[in-house]
Amino acid sequence: MATGSTICKAQLGIADMDRNYYETHEITIAQHPSETEQRLMTRLIAFALNASESLVITKGIGGDDEPELWAKNYSGDIELWIDLGQVDEKRLRKACGRAARVIVYTYNLKSASAWWRQYGATFGRFKNLSVIYLNAQGIEKLHARSMRLQCNVSDGELSFHSERGDVTITQELWQ
Repeated sequence: MATGSTICKAQLGIADMDRNYYETHEITIAQHPSETEQRLMTRLIAFALNASESLVITKGIGGDDEPELWAKNYSGDIELWIDLGQVDEKRLRKACGRAARVIVYTYNLKSASAWWRQYGATFGRFKNLSVIYLNAQGIEKLHARSMRLQCNVSDGELSFHSERGDVTITQELWQ
């Protein structure tokens, strides 16, 4: 956990009709001082989309050898590596060599599009890499130090509900 981080707690109920996954997770997540509310909430979106008993939210910003989230099997092998934003090619190459499956969720359309135009062709050589753009306009309004969230997933579309409001998130597969 980074020094000066704000600790947030979330009770996240997930009803994922696409994967037949229905669970409630109690999540403690550290928000790094440089991390925006949108980015922290994007970590929760990534968790909801890939939730399993083995998925863990890591240190986040500042954890150079770790992704934002990962799932390991019982022997310690990395099955799933998840990063956010515009990840550099060297980090993705390393991730693709270490994990069976790598997902990058990007969420700021203007900077993500520029990043994708620059590196997309290079990333095509990584066969275990998926790049997904999340249109999560307004997700930061659900942020609080203590959150009770309900996430419903159907046909790839997410809807997040809380006492602070509702937000619909769509996904666009880039790779």
